[in-house]
Amino acid sequence: MIRHYFLIIYRSFLRSKGYFLINLSGLAAGMTCTLLIYLWVKDEVSMNKFHANDKNLYEIMENQQYADAISTTNSTPGLLAESLKAEYPEVEYSATVTWINDHMVSFKDKNVKGRGWDVGSDYFRMFSYNLAEGTPDKVLADKLSMVITKAFAIRLFGTDKDVVGKVVELNHDKSFNITGLSENPPSNSSFQYDFVTPYAFFFDQNQWLKEWGNNGPSTFVVLKDGTDAAAFETKIKDYVKGKNKNSHVTLFLAKFSDLYLYGDFKNGQSDGGRIGFIKLFSVIAIFILLIACINFMNLSTARATRKSKEVGIKKTVGAGRESLVIQYLSESMLTATLALIVSIGVTSMIIPIFNLITEKHIAFDLLDPFLWLWLLGTTLFTGLVAGSYPALYLSGFKPATVLKGDVKGSMGELWARKGLVVFQFFLSVVLIVSVIVVYKQIDFMLTQNLGYEKDHLIQFPREGKLRDNSKFQAFIAEVRKVPGVVDAAAIGHRLVGPNNSTSGLDWPGKDPSDRVKFEIISTWDRTFETVGFQFIEGHPFDGNNPALDTTKIIFNEAAIDRMGLEDPIGKHVRLWDEKDMEIIGVVKNFNFNSMFDPVNPLFFRWSDDISWNVMARLETGKEKDAIEAIRKIHTAINPGFDLDYTFQDKEYAQLYAAEERVANVAAGFATVAIVISCLGLFGLAAFTAERRMKEIGIRKALGSSSTNIVLLLTGDFTRMVIVAIILGLPFAYWVLDLWLSRFAFKIPLSLSYFAAAGALALTIAWITVASQAIRASRSNPVDSLRSE
Repeated sequence: MIRHYFLIIYRSFLRSKGYFLINLSGLAAGMTCTLLIYLWVKDEVSMNKFHANDKNLYEIMENQQYADAISTTNSTPGLLAESLKAEYPEVEYSATVTWINDHMVSFKDKNVKGRGWDVGSDYFRMFSYNLAEGTPDKVLADKLSMVITKAFAIRLFGTDKDVVGKVVELNHDKSFNITGLSENPPSNSSFQYDFVTPYAFFFDQNQWLKEWGNNGPSTFVVLKDGTDAAAFETKIKDYVKGKNKNSHVTLFLAKFSDLYLYGDFKNGQSDGGRIGFIKLFSVIAIFILLIACINFMNLSTARATRKSKEVGIKKTVGAGRESLVIQYLSESMLTATLALIVSIGVTSMIIPIFNLITEKHIAFDLLDPFLWLWLLGTTLFTGLVAGSYPALYLSGFKPATVLKGDVKGSMGELWARKGLVVFQFFLSVVLIVSVIVVYKQIDFMLTQNLGYEKDHLIQFPREGKLRDNSKFQAFIAEVRKVPGVVDAAAIGHRLVGPNNSTSGLDWPGKDPSDRVKFEIISTWDRTFETVGFQFIEGHPFDGNNPALDTTKIIFNEAAIDRMGLEDPIGKHVRLWDEKDMEIIGVVKNFNFNSMFDPVNPLFFRWSDDISWNVMARLETGKEKDAIEAIRKIHTAINPGFDLDYTFQDKEYAQLYAAEERVANVAAGFATVAIVISCLGLFGLAAFTAERRMKEIGIRKALGSSSTNIVLLLTGDFTRMVIVAIILGLPFAYWVLDLWLSRFAFKIPLSLSYFAAAGALALTIAWITVASQAIRASRSNPVDSLRSE
């Protein structure tokens, strides 16, 4: 019986090669997209899940209460980790982790830049970054110890063998002993580093970490097995308030491996994060697979009359409906299986390109049993969904009717087929307009006037001898003389997100209970001129009298509005209950966060000590020569350090790198969805033209023009696509309006985007159908009239 089924299926494929290839291509394309999305989603949800302590590993987060809202941050007091471990028996391990930075590591005469940070002594007992050499409890015991990865060891020493015990110099300042060698962090780790050094050393160098009122590093804990995390969270909620009576901070636990997907917080509550991308692509995968299945259903039911006599004869000789259902489901399952084979081959070829677009390292491991479980499940789903309606429809024919040749498509079958086509193009229209709007929003964010000129502006760190103010003054004076350099200065902010903030500001008329968060930007001589901040009133710091400049302050518009100050120039505010500061200027609002957030209150203060970045404005067309000249000056004054510069516009674009990658991937999948829909439409158009060939011959014999024939054959499909457009555009508007609500600065949802999407969908559909209609209109009516 099974052999018989396969023989029938094989003969059916041979009789209808074109339709079989359309079905196979559609299902294979749909399954390939779904497979790629599965691999991407699997990689995303696996982030940080590899740690042995995963179920008990938490990051301590802060909710900071302000007058307008609650701000959530992972910046915590530098004393928190050790204090929690000492005072709470529920804590098995704890570690403070600073921020990752580029540092110069030197061995003999070789200098290599590496990404490193300072971590607590329990770090390697908490996180599963396996040590090839050294033990987790000892590698960070000494304050001048260092653990490096194998990859960094090869870059620095040329080998990862026998590196423990070697002495290296960090930033040409302090010598560190290599006490451990770790495996390279896996690709599904959000912590990607080249080396780590003990937090104890960093703690000794920074007195501000010893005050409970200051925040900076992150705090991680591993709770002992059996600990009730919710009860522990309640215990530590007001811990910082107990250490600092002026604190408005509450602590809470966040499972470390969940933060990658659920890392966004709004007003103290979890507000999603990358999980939104997971949901989006999962929905796209289902949509694409459904579109492919709809093609199969439509072509199978449309060609029902071709199989009607076969059904009638089989039923006449005693075949039951169940056996016919099995036969047609077997046909769809076999097609789905062949599509799976094609999909595996295509995926293996394009996975490197997919990794390049998504900036991931996804492995297509065909030895993974979970992958095969998913592949088989998808194949079964696809085969059953694609074949269910045709199987039930075909097996329901009455033998007497079909053998008399009276089989006609029922209105229900006709409307079902039309409904499926409408649904296909409904999804396609939604995808088209979504891609248009997403790209427009990203382009808006990248090209919007930020309140300063980000183009032709380079930035690099003050490191090594440039930390010395006298050396830096000599350096900046030489840089300003370089042809092609418009201006140069130091700044204590990267202008691509929050860096430093405070609520310790008082102003005339302030309500004592009013707490406002102000972003702080430390500046130096000619910072405003270099970056291009625009003054509404007042002037920048003088620069000739630093002692006097430290008593001055400059605000942005948002800060002045929030404080409610009128005629602010000349008024005084008090900073940290220590200094009276005179307001000397107000600058126009500029975006120092991403455009997801509004422009928040901000002030500038003079500080040559913590203005740790250099910015240089370059002339258009002279960038290359100017940078080379700056490099030579940098090497002469600061030997042993590379000029590690970035362009500000490129760094700003990184704020939206995730959105841009998602947009590119979504555009690719949308294109595939449209192509699959067009494949189905092409097949239906070809079948319709074939079925109506005699009618076309008669019409042409009676004088109909080719144009009339084309309009006749395309009209029904055109109406279906128009219905899909009418239904799809309002739904797309609702979805996109919801998506844009995440942005503080956004494009308006112009009707032109929706009109363009509708016109594009209609044009694509019409071209697809017209190709078959034109072919049919050019046929010789004599041939079609002789066909019977």
